[in-house]
Amino acid sequence: MEKKRVLFISQEITPYLPETKMSRTGRYLPQGIQEKGKEIRTFMPRYGLINERRNQLHEVIRLSGMNLVINDTDHPLIIKVASIQAARMQVYFIDNEDYFHRKHILTDDTGTFFADNDERAMFFAKGVIETVKKLRWSPDLVHCQGVITGLVPLFLKKEYHDDPLFENTKVVYSVNNDEFNGELDKNLMKKLEMEGFKSDDVKTVETPTFENYSKLAIDYSDAVIQGAEDINKNVKDYIESAKKPFLSYVDEEGYIGEYNNFYDQIL
Repeated sequence: MEKKRVLFISQEITPYLPETKMSRTGRYLPQGIQEKGKEIRTFMPRYGLINERRNQLHEVIRLSGMNLVINDTDHPLIIKVASIQAARMQVYFIDNEDYFHRKHILTDDTGTFFADNDERAMFFAKGVIETVKKLRWSPDLVHCQGVITGLVPLFLKKEYHDDPLFENTKVVYSVNNDEFNGELDKNLMKKLEMEGFKSDDVKTVETPTFENYSKLAIDYSDAVIQGAEDINKNVKDYIESAKKPFLSYVDEEGYIGEYNNFYDQIL
């Protein structure tokens, strides 16, 4: 029987970023799922605080060089890769000077949410999907983790839904406690419409709060995982009302087996 293919799209992965619950999941979940007999690919952004020399990142020339248009502006897509030898696992990095060379993930020195996080999420979503297309690797399941991945379900289910590589792909979204204050750029809905989405597809983010942004991700996912013990109550209520396959929080002791079983139920 052919191995099932799982694509992990993560906001954070250790050792490239400091250890957090999310970065540990980004690191150990793909390894654990691979050890359970599935084929994996793993992607994250190449933030400016990642030490390229120490982590031995190098550019993959055959995958780089494409331009992605975000908000009517061309942005070059650079793909880098590194290996976690102990896990026999490669990590692909989505890189772009405009969006990812600053020394922080989602907020600046003062804890202020970056004003262009909406465009960074758009670029990251398109960058991952276009790179997977170049790899000609058709995932059975895509698991997204972290705010920066929140537009991936929308892009996969709407913009790329008729691409043969993704026509049978299931999408799982993990809701975490990486809540942001305020809103994403108020023009997010307009920028998504410029991508070709209908206003009905994206009206949830007309007011782009964390809650509404999470609801959009949930709407276009096939299943949802509660990735943190405490998540936004309104988002939790929305997940329950969505009546989609849902895995409630599992602690770090036994989550890999639980996630693997959950994937199998969806597949």
